[in-house]
Amino acid sequence: MHRSQSLTKNFCNKILRLDNHGHEIEKFAKQLHHPCDVFINHRGIDTKRTISGLLHNHLYRLGLNPFLDNKNMKPGDRLFDKIEDAVRHCKVGVAVFSAHYCESYFCLHELALMMETRKRVIPIFCDMKPSQLEVKDNVSRTVTELQRFGWALEEARYTVGLTYDTLKGDWSEFLTKATDAVMKNLLEVNGIEEEEYIRIMKLMYMRNAKAYRSISRLNC
Repeated sequence: MHRSQSLTKNFCNKILRLDNHGHEIEKFAKQLHHPCDVFINHRGIDTKRTISGLLHNHLYRLGLNPFLDNKNMKPGDRLFDKIEDAVRHCKVGVAVFSAHYCESYFCLHELALMMETRKRVIPIFCDMKPSQLEVKDNVSRTVTELQRFGWALEEARYTVGLTYDTLKGDWSEFLTKATDAVMKNLLEVNGIEEEEYIRIMKLMYMRNAKAYRSISRLNC
């Protein structure tokens, strides 16, 4: 079993190296590549196993470096340091708003940090409306924090985003829309023309299809 997996992996690597358009794809990937391309700001108990987790995996398979706390952090990492470093170095932020989002200090702190550092932020409203975004006033938050978080939510409320209904929505369609939104914003940040992006993505699709057909024959 292990030998079969090793052969498959080596075979795929040979296909990728032999691809005539490999240098173009690698050049394109380097333009988008960053230690943290996309920071996914979310409330774990609401969306880690659904929207946030699926989006992370989808972007990762496209060759990007998305940040999701349980995927990118390891035991021993300092929570605030690791997250704040990822936020400050990301190119695009995705804020997944959900039922318990506004109850979390960490969610609001991350959102405020993205807004303060003027990141491109794509709001995703999961089972909620923009008008429902409001800071939960409790005794554990200072006046300064309430003002800071309220301002960040206000910024998000008036930013064009995506909506998703977990009862009626189509996961595949949503992931396509969310990925398109992320990629278009990354293109703008990196100064890459959309026509060039479409051309390279077609090459990547052709290359992946070629690898898949070869792997299928190998596993027969």
